[in-house]
Amino acid sequence: MTAWTAIALAVLLGGAFGAGLWTLLAVMPRWGAAPLDRRIAPYIRDVTDPAGTTLAGGASDPGTALAGVLHMLWQAAQTRASALWGGTDTIARRLERAGLAGDVAAFRGRQLAWGLVGGAVGGLIVVALAVAGRFAPPSILLPLLGAATGALGCDALLTARARSRSARIAEELPTVLEFLALCLAAGEGILDSIRRVSDLGGGELAAELRRVVVEVGTGAPLALALTDLARRTDVPALGRTVDHLVAAIDRGAPLAQALQAQASDSREEAKRSLIEQAGKREIGMLVVLVFAILPLSVVFALVPGITMLRVGF
Repeated sequence: MTAWTAIALAVLLGGAFGAGLWTLLAVMPRWGAAPLDRRIAPYIRDVTDPAGTTLAGGASDPGTALAGVLHMLWQAAQTRASALWGGTDTIARRLERAGLAGDVAAFRGRQLAWGLVGGAVGGLIVVALAVAGRFAPPSILLPLLGAATGALGCDALLTARARSRSARIAEELPTVLEFLALCLAAGEGILDSIRRVSDLGGGELAAELRRVVVEVGTGAPLALALTDLARRTDVPALGRTVDHLVAAIDRGAPLAQALQAQASDSREEAKRSLIEQAGKREIGMLVVLVFAILPLSVVFALVPGITMLRVGF
């Protein structure tokens, strides 16, 4: 048995012993007993909680204390990771673009969890290599690579989700603008038109318009709610539309014509984007054709003849 194999077996046995010991501590009466505030709460409920909503089951849960300690430690780790990695404003904007609830600390905690899982997977691979007798010194870097891959993968997933949602909003924008222009031409007000489109629509932009209606209903000005909408989504076409719409509302200009013009511009921009994507896909197809299909065709055409010449026929 080599030294690395002995270390790997020690890690496995030590981890199993630690997990078993932690489980035994969790079910012990001293650790699993209810805390003092839960024990005295029934006698002072008229002062602390007249409705009696703080005693929902936890007195008989043996892991209550440990769960509370682990939750506190995890919250502290989230805050520490958020302060260490920085980029709070950028993460907050990407979370808004992706339509995800939660703050930056929660995302950093999720990113930390992904990194821990990646590091654990890398550690298990190192242990498996050591047990199998195929360990090499560069394998020590596998846990670090796994942790980095997990953290960066979580960040890349957030970026991809934000871009995908922005693309869906840009695709829905011309139809929504045309519907708004139709409602305005029929005699409805701008807020009633937005409410009608948000009630009938089912896409990402309709959900954002519902949020605008809720904000206006709670007292926010319509122009401010629309500006916040453009800031959250971070779609250039929608930002230009909101700027023109806010300017038309402030100056009393006809809104139906402005929205129809913006819808036409959005259609033209969507066509240009589609043509650009088609050009990029065409180049990608040419790369596959030149470097994969064409050499394979040449091989199929020449190899049989060369083989026949070598045989002598």
